[in-house]
Amino acid sequence: MSSLPTTAELEATLRAALAPTQLEVIDESGLHAGHAGASAEGFGTHFRVRIASPRFEGCSRVARHRLVYDALQSFVPRGLHAIAIETL
Repeated sequence: MSSLPTTAELEATLRAALAPTQLEVIDESGLHAGHAGASAEGFGTHFRVRIASPRFEGCSRVARHRLVYDALQSFVPRGLHAIAIETL
């Protein structure tokens, strides 16, 4: 398996895809130890994303979340298991 995704990689990908005006990516993997999808390393599987983007204008909440999920889809094969999304 490839190396687990990092906060910096997710941030760079979201910046390139959605040109956010506000962005915070938090690795919460350590809070999920022992849960499905958690890594033994304690990072790289569960993230929280807080994001504001002009791309969200006129989009429903579901559509905004889909834009974030679509941008991060390439990290799933590397171990990304869960994303908690807060669109602003």
